[in-house]
Amino acid sequence: MPQISFSSTPNLVLRLPMWRSRLVLFLIFVGFIALSVRAVWVQGFGNSFYEEKGNKATLRSIEMPASRGKILDRHGEVLATSLLAKAIIAFPDAVPEDLSKEKLSQLAHLLEMSDAELKKKLSSERTQVFLKRQVDLEVAKQIKELGIPGIAQNNEYRRLYPEGEAMAHVVGFTNVEDKGQEGMELAREKDLAGQPGRRRVIQDRLGRYVEGLGVIHPPKDGADIQLSIDSKVQFLAFNEIKDAVEKHHAKAAGAVVLDAQTGEILALANWPTYNPNSRAHLSGEQLRNRVLTDTFEPGSTIKPFTISTALEKGIVQPNTSMPIGKSYVVGKKAITDTHPYGALTVAEVIQKSSNIGTAKMAMQLQPQDMWEMFQSVGLGQAPNIGFPGAVAGRLRPYKNWVPMDQAIMSFGYGLSASLFQMARAYTIFARDGELVPATIYKSNAIPKGTRVLSAKTAIQMREMLETVTQAGGTATKAQTIGYRVGGKTGTAHKVEGKGYAGNKYRGFFVGMAPMSAPRIVVAVMVDEPSAGGHYGGEVAAPAFSNIVAGTLRSMNILPDSAVKQMVDKDLQAAPVGVAHKVSLSR
Repeated sequence: MPQISFSSTPNLVLRLPMWRSRLVLFLIFVGFIALSVRAVWVQGFGNSFYEEKGNKATLRSIEMPASRGKILDRHGEVLATSLLAKAIIAFPDAVPEDLSKEKLSQLAHLLEMSDAELKKKLSSERTQVFLKRQVDLEVAKQIKELGIPGIAQNNEYRRLYPEGEAMAHVVGFTNVEDKGQEGMELAREKDLAGQPGRRRVIQDRLGRYVEGLGVIHPPKDGADIQLSIDSKVQFLAFNEIKDAVEKHHAKAAGAVVLDAQTGEILALANWPTYNPNSRAHLSGEQLRNRVLTDTFEPGSTIKPFTISTALEKGIVQPNTSMPIGKSYVVGKKAITDTHPYGALTVAEVIQKSSNIGTAKMAMQLQPQDMWEMFQSVGLGQAPNIGFPGAVAGRLRPYKNWVPMDQAIMSFGYGLSASLFQMARAYTIFARDGELVPATIYKSNAIPKGTRVLSAKTAIQMREMLETVTQAGGTATKAQTIGYRVGGKTGTAHKVEGKGYAGNKYRGFFVGMAPMSAPRIVVAVMVDEPSAGGHYGGEVAAPAFSNIVAGTLRSMNILPDSAVKQMVDKDLQAAPVGVAHKVSLSR
């Protein structure tokens, strides 16, 4: 049977209209043109839109950390500095599921975590996970040598505190984000931190940085700050209060050393303390800067201010004699001394730390006069030294005082102050009546003080304060070989609940040296001593003596006394102490 071609079969031949062919051709042509226009738009005029979308997916602007400024002591010794470290980052999606157990254990060991903890982090659903921050460069190098895919590193800085716990309460510390948390790190955060820079990078779909495209703006490193602190004096004061706590089984202790001429803080030491290089235990009471944040009733260390007011008002003179007796009744309450005295001069009231003698002088003053004296030396006001946490203490308005208030305030009860406030207040005796503005920063000039007392009264008080450390005084243990010293002891019951604790005390000594031309003021506080006595002359005066000796020698201050102990040991062992019906103060 012959084959019949499709085109020759009349029944099968279908002739399409020409217009339909042309329409199809036209539509193909239009589609081609549309695609061409679209391609031109995408590649040309509309490129910025698609470029932006592409950049959003791959380009990143990341932070370049600035190096935190150093904290230096007055001699340029480094108290805090920053070291380059690494942040170890994991991209869980990129870490092989069949990672060998050996490599996993090696990585966990270098990161100081357990295998289970590391596995948990690597199984995170997040794109990026910090495995550990601020890793030492040597450790980071060992991690890199493991060659584990999906484990990356970024630069950052780690803070180092060379002086450790001795300087902890001064410099403070930073957190893992390198932000100041305590001390000068917190107070000067803005200056120390600087400004981070930024750089542009290309990121892959797993969030890894695969190529750098340049710096947008470089980081601006933080500024260095120089403190007035003397590292040697600080270390000396720290060791002395640490020894005092151990010797007397005390709860805590603190010490301040001020340059009486410049107002610079040479040392500010606290115990207990902490190691700012280890963040494992940065919490609790050891963080408290007790010298600035703890207030207490200053006890007999306040007596020189009461008596100076009486001297200024012309009510008494240093040699004015007054009857003391066994007790002095104010209102319905009696004030007593440890030992009954027949009569004492004003100088002897200071030397013996007589509550009765001080109260008798106070009751001859107007309440406003006493209040103005306390207020003028900074009591009731937070010290303006640019340090966080400094407290104001408590000084009630004189209009609310009753006679008994005035009497007990004269020897240090019914008001409160910090150890730092007391140290600064004593500069009026060291600087011939002027209160010096205190500072934590190094100063090359002697600041102008505020006149509080006449020079005559200040010198008279200095002479009386020196007798406190001599035979018959309450602080013979404050004597310092080679230097004349003076000061005042203080012992106060601790407040507990609504009253005073019967067997808990704070012992103080605030004084200055050398007395021929006072250069430093030193204040020492021992909290809750429970062995070897509890009076300021017993627990705080020895530390004062050692701090004064070491500080003056380091400052090359010439001795102003014969190099010998001025008081026999028998006299040093003479009983000191006081207990009266109102409160204890000596």
